[in-house]
Amino acid sequence: MGGDMHDKHGEGGGAWEVMLPLAGLLLLAGTYLFLTLRARGRNPVHGSRRWRTVSFLTGCALLGVALLQPMSTFAHGDFRGHMAQHLLIGMYAPLCLVLGAPVTLFLRTLPAAQARHLTGLLRSRPVHIVGHPVSALVLSTGTLAVLYFTPLYNATMDRPDLHWLMHTHFLLSGFLFAYVIASPELASIQSSVPTRLVTLGVAIATHATISQLMYGGFLINVHAPINQVRGGAEIMYYGGDIAELLLAAALVATWRPSRHRSTEANAGLRRSERGSSAYSQ
Repeated sequence: MGGDMHDKHGEGGGAWEVMLPLAGLLLLAGTYLFLTLRARGRNPVHGSRRWRTVSFLTGCALLGVALLQPMSTFAHGDFRGHMAQHLLIGMYAPLCLVLGAPVTLFLRTLPAAQARHLTGLLRSRPVHIVGHPVSALVLSTGTLAVLYFTPLYNATMDRPDLHWLMHTHFLLSGFLFAYVIASPELASIQSSVPTRLVTLGVAIATHATISQLMYGGFLINVHAPINQVRGGAEIMYYGGDIAELLLAAALVATWRPSRHRSTEANAGLRRSERGSSAYSQ
């Protein structure tokens, strides 16, 4: 710990560092809205569908805040900015995206045969293994120790390709963890609620431990001034707690009517497998 943070890939970055994420976000939001409009032609849009659309678009907006100016410059030059960016990309935005139920929306707009094929893939053993809460925990929270307790973080500050790879990992692993813990979609209901709650508890404890070690300067391998590292640790500690409380609230909200919804969802899935496209509102 100590020294100046590397910032070799630019404080402002090239035009592509603005245009590429902006184009990606517009494509993501535009695709979701397009699928929503297609789905509207098949079934009436209920209040829950509108709420999910708002949630998904909020997730896209949070990604925009994290990846574009001024946050991108702040994150390149200050470890506290990096940590705020990490929380937005890896925790807050994924939760909003997951609550938008994008997988179910996509399934609803597919032809019945393709929907059955994709449903079968989602139920396959490899997906089941990757989608287990413990696997998601290791891929998301577990990799934080690798990032901050090895030279990896400093390498990402020197190499743009590693930096964007880190962002991609934050987003995908954060989405996976939020999905298997609190997704309102049928595909996520493959682990019991106690398993998901325990896994979430372990994630909270792991975040707290890493942030405390970071604040105390133990094991940490980050080239940044001490005040920045401690500030980043505080952001990780308190910001992570808030995000995980929101995730717990989402789990409770999506689990409360579980028996009733599970019965309806399974019935709808059986109908889709006979040739119709069902969507659980």
